[in-house]
This record gives sequence, C-alpha cells and structure tokens, in this order.
Amino acid sequence: MQQPATNRQFVLESRPTGMPTEANFKLVETPIPALNEGEFLARALYLSVDPYMRGRISGMKSYAAPVEIGQVMVGGGVAEVVESKNAQFAPGDVVGIYMGWQEYAISKGAGVRKIDPSVAPVSTAEGVLGMTGLTAYFGLLDVCNPKAGETVVVSGAAGAVGSIVGQIAKIKGCRTVGIAGGDDKTAWICNDCGFDAAFNYKTTDNYSAKLKELCPNGIDIYFDNVGGPITDAVFGQLNVGARISICGQISQYNATKMETGPRLLGALIVARAKVQGFLVSDYAAKFGPALQEMGGWVHAGKIKYREDIVNGFENMPKAFIGLFGGENTGKRLVKVH
Repeated sequence: MQQPATNRQFVLESRPTGMPTEANFKLVETPIPALNEGEFLARALYLSVDPYMRGRISGMKSYAAPVEIGQVMVGGGVAEVVESKNAQFAPGDVVGIYMGWQEYAISKGAGVRKIDPSVAPVSTAEGVLGMTGLTAYFGLLDVCNPKAGETVVVSGAAGAVGSIVGQIAKIKGCRTVGIAGGDDKTAWICNDCGFDAAFNYKTTDNYSAKLKELCPNGIDIYFDNVGGPITDAVFGQLNVGARISICGQISQYNATKMETGPRLLGALIVARAKVQGFLVSDYAAKFGPALQEMGGWVHAGKIKYREDIVNGFENMPKAFIGLFGGENTGKRLVKVH
C-alpha cells in the first residue's frame, strides 16, 4: 500500500483529577516522515487499553516515566508492516509493538516481536498470548508457586489478567475462587473459565463472610488486581504460608484522597505470609518459553479467553475510561484497521 501522509495520534491534553475524561486527551494529526535505513512503518490493527495507563498520566513517580502533556499516550499494539527499510521486517509482517495511541509508528525493531497469524487470531498478541497472559503466568506461577489442592482467590477475576490467572491455577490443580463486578461476569468465569466459585462484590454486603463461605479451608494464594476493602477481607482469611501477588490496585487509581482503611500487616505475621508486587517486564528473558506453554494451553482448550473489542481509533479514550467502570469482560482492545 502507498505510505499515508499523515498519522492520527492521541496526546495527553491534561492530567486527570479522579476519573479520567475524554477532555484529558486530544486527537491530533501529524505528518509521517520518510523512513531512514533500518526503520519500518507499522499500521495499527489493534491497540490495547489497560488500567496501568492511569498511573502513567498522573504525573506521580512510578516504575516508569509519566506521559508528559502533549506526548502521545503509551501502550502496546498489534500492527502490520506497510513499508520497510529493515531487512528483518517485510511488508505484510504482523508484529507486536509498543507504539502508543496512534495509527502508525516508525520502529527500528527493538522490542518488536513477529506474530504468526496461523497460531491464533493476531489480536491475542495483546491479550492471552501477550503481556496480559504473561502477567497472569508469572504473577501466579513465579510469585506464588501454586501447589495442587491449594485455594486460590483472584480479584478482578473477569478481567483480562484475572480470568487467565484462575485458569492457570486450575491447570495446576488448585481450587479457584473469583471476585468480579457482575452476575454475568461471575457466571462466565465459573461456566466457561472453570472457576470453582465466585461472587459479585457489587451485591455482596459482607466480603469476609462470603470468603469464609466459599473458602472453608482458608486462602493459600491471593492474586490481587484491585486492592481496597476486598483485599482487606482476604487478609483475614489467609492460611499459614500464604502467598499474595500484587498485580494491580484498580480500586485506588482514581482516588482523589487516600482512603483510611484497616492496617492489616499484622495478619501477615500470623500467617507467615509473603506479599510481592511484580512487573511482567521483570521476566522478559523468560517470555519465549512462557508464550510457548500458554499457546499450548490455549490450543488445547485449557485456557478460554474473551476479547472486548471497541471499534474505531477515535474511541480510544472512551474505551480506556470504560475500564474503570468495569465495562469490559476479558481483554479490552480497540480495533483500528
């Protein structure tokens, strides 16, 4: 195809206070420069929206530099190479690329991986067979080391990562209990994803009582995507030797002031429990073997996944904001082309 002259991008217009709004982002058009030797031009097919992006636009110190005002929003995507002066990438190649919220990106190939469309739909490279799946894989297996017969509780269990965590736990012979925000979501993770039990936190008055009911033998592993009162309730049910993986704290991301909650670190002494935060990027050297094993599980039907696809590049901000209202079940993507 002929190289386009302009690129549409979403840049950060202002930093949000509390819940982000569409006004925090601005759609701009910029010229696409000619390629230099060693570069290729990629056209976005699918772009990812993820809760971690909220932290990147807050301006607060974190594990990565914040997005500056006027800068293109960050994020991963699946793209097609449309023009290349790089011998490693040819037009027509499909790649996983960290390209941000834009329709086109120029790359020299660093950190880019080729995707085989014959293995699975290419969209899965940003989901179950991408960073989402890898986050679930390492956050459960490496951080928590599950053993057959143990009870695993997952918050945000109908989300992109949580739904996969529960299924990997089942593969490892664990009893899995999910916490999600809707009866349709709890039905999906139990009926399709194989969770042993689940509850809807939005219609449950007493989280502690519900956890005692669903986890009569206590909790050995907790995979935390949400934080807040749900996590407080889990701490009271931990078994001796419990392991807790801190993946996300989505309930706190849009808070305008710090909540006053129970101070429960003492529960870790009683349970002799381990709590560990992690970043999937810490495991980059192991991505290859992990994706191979994940691909085998998906192919064998041991891991089911759901994609929540929003059509249209212009809907990037709306798709992102919807994450914090629990609109999505499974991995949310924006289909660009």
